[in-house]
Amino acid sequence: MQTVLFHETIFGPIHSRRLGTSLGVNLMPTDGKVCSFDCLYCEAGYNAQGQGTTGIPRREQVKKQLSAKLRQLKEEGTNIDVITFSGNGEPTLHPEFKAIVHDVITQRNHYFPQAQVCVLSNATMAGRPHVAEALRMVDRNILKLDSAIYGTFKRLNRPVSANVLPEGIIDDLRQFEGHCIVQTMMVRGTHDGEVIDNTTDKEIDALIAAYLEIKPQEVMLYTIDRQTPEQSLQKIPAGELAAIAARIEAAGIKVQVNS
Repeated sequence: MQTVLFHETIFGPIHSRRLGTSLGVNLMPTDGKVCSFDCLYCEAGYNAQGQGTTGIPRREQVKKQLSAKLRQLKEEGTNIDVITFSGNGEPTLHPEFKAIVHDVITQRNHYFPQAQVCVLSNATMAGRPHVAEALRMVDRNILKLDSAIYGTFKRLNRPVSANVLPEGIIDDLRQFEGHCIVQTMMVRGTHDGEVIDNTTDKEIDALIAAYLEIKPQEVMLYTIDRQTPEQSLQKIPAGELAAIAARIEAAGIKVQVNS
């Protein structure tokens, strides 16, 4: 089983194909995974690996470590494009998420005012008022929607709670009134004998209908780039991704393709 990728609270900078030079903020354990999804393609592995022993970092710990790292990068003359909430699970599950976002913005303004603050989220907590308020504060509020069809959503993203449904996520994303970017992973394969494919005409039509409801700044369309826990998943060819993007753009939605 693939294990967690990030063994620090503040990691990088790393090169992100979608965001540029990114300094990561991991609000989950450094030796385990905590997430409200259990996606077949998650680079951090399945939730079954456990939550580890380190626990989630405290607000002051995050603040101190980020300040030290930003100071170091500034002294070295190393520039960053973004500070990104990512890591070993879903960052918005942290009980002090809003306060930590405020701290990160304050430190960004001091050390690297040109950098953006970004959150990569699966959107399962976006309906919580304190989370929504925090997400409105960041420059790039990137929220996941891989399928608008329940069966595919359930098989691909495997939400921990049965109460998490694609229509609920779509409703929660609508509340941002355009201050969000929707991130969609395109894959096909099988898992436990079931076909996984969100690239069909039916799936794309449903996604376009959802995007039109959400009215995001743009859609980030991408496919797998590294090893995934479910090894049958296939990378979607660049030409096919471009064709899907063209269909979405024809509906008046801006698309960024990362193949």
